[in-house]
Amino acid sequence: MGLLIQGGTVVNADREFRADVYCEDGKIIAVGVDLAPPPDCELIDATGQYVIPGGIDPHTHMQLPFMGTVTADDFYTGTAAALAGGTTCIIDFVIPNPQQSLLEAYQNWRGWAEKSACDYSFHVAVTWWDDSVHRDMGTLVTQFGVNSFKHFMAYKNAIMADDEIMVKSFSRALELGAIPTVHAENGELVYSLQQKLLSLGMTGPAAHPLSRPPVVEAEAANRAIAIAEVLKTPIYIVHVSCSESLGAITRARSNGQRVYGEVLAGHLTIDDSVYSNPDFDFAAGHVMSPPFRDKTHQSALWHGLQSGNLQTTATDHCTFCDTQKAAGKDDFTKIPNGCGGVEDRMAIVWEGGVNSGKLTRSEFVKVTSTNAAQIFNIYPRKGLISVGSDADLVVWDPQSSRTISAKTQFAKGGFNVFEGRTVRGNPSHTIAAGKVVFKLGELHAVVGAGRHVDRPAFI
Repeated sequence: MGLLIQGGTVVNADREFRADVYCEDGKIIAVGVDLAPPPDCELIDATGQYVIPGGIDPHTHMQLPFMGTVTADDFYTGTAAALAGGTTCIIDFVIPNPQQSLLEAYQNWRGWAEKSACDYSFHVAVTWWDDSVHRDMGTLVTQFGVNSFKHFMAYKNAIMADDEIMVKSFSRALELGAIPTVHAENGELVYSLQQKLLSLGMTGPAAHPLSRPPVVEAEAANRAIAIAEVLKTPIYIVHVSCSESLGAITRARSNGQRVYGEVLAGHLTIDDSVYSNPDFDFAAGHVMSPPFRDKTHQSALWHGLQSGNLQTTATDHCTFCDTQKAAGKDDFTKIPNGCGGVEDRMAIVWEGGVNSGKLTRSEFVKVTSTNAAQIFNIYPRKGLISVGSDADLVVWDPQSSRTISAKTQFAKGGFNVFEGRTVRGNPSHTIAAGKVVFKLGELHAVVGAGRHVDRPAFI
């Protein structure tokens, strides 16, 4: 049975226009004015609303084993929450343990993701190096549709990639037509600062941002960009949180270097005062890396989106409940790092961007969907409303208002960093592969309905 969305305004990254959208067999079949509904067609009245490409969150961690525990959201609950917020595709992360085969880790994650309710793909982290890693990277690109490799410059004594690993991995990625991505924080400095703060008796969450100041992120961003420049490879920097890192990206781009930057919805809207809250559960609930910054960085990050020096918005969705966070009650370095947000990213960016006049509606589509699709080579299958594209769509009601709360969210973990914020502009309907999966507040996600999205190499 087909699906016809009538009476809405289609918004793509390049323009908006009045049109109906007809979908069948998971694809967009027709886009035009006053399309006649075929027999037995499901109808959605989008009058007064916008029809936009389904959101793509290029940075999530579902069912992640991390710091001695596993995230509260698995691939079903996390992707179901994504659909409720208008995100129809995620790019998650395969993170091998040191000395673990990349292919073995990849197969583990693929198995966990079979329950996904929306489409998904994977970045694969390079956490160590030998000839087998070199070989496995080639297999992942040529046989499994992976075209991006992640490098953690932080997390010393765990998954940190040093300069030698990055040089070898970046070079191999270039050979394969894949793009390196980096978590930019100087792991040696973070570790040193953590030990110093603990020695001074600073054990609570308030020490977390002090152990990871902006300069620690900026140094790593500059270093990764320099390595990429020498090797002539593009590079994608995840969760840019401060003006100093943005400056490094902006300078490189102005010099013609192909550098891409991602910003989290949380870093656009939340400041570091949350870590001073005397309620441990509240403060620890905001512990993630890089941490939330002083408010002055927020305006810089919005300017980065406006100028095009930051291209994508993400969440780093990585949920832990209060009992998991309590592992760091007496030592902030043991608080599992991570916050949620996959359910709220689209509304937060619309509220802070479109409603404030910082972004146009087409720019909103760019930074929540289209740019990610283009950077990771799944455009025009994703990120576009056009004949032949996947029928991943959101009917967006600009007048719909809701107050975000952990009590009403679909995501697990029992905490929401956007708690109490009122957002105007929300999905009335989310369509994934031509099926209505969210409708007027009701979630109709299906276990296992999501498909793995192969991302071809860049040639």
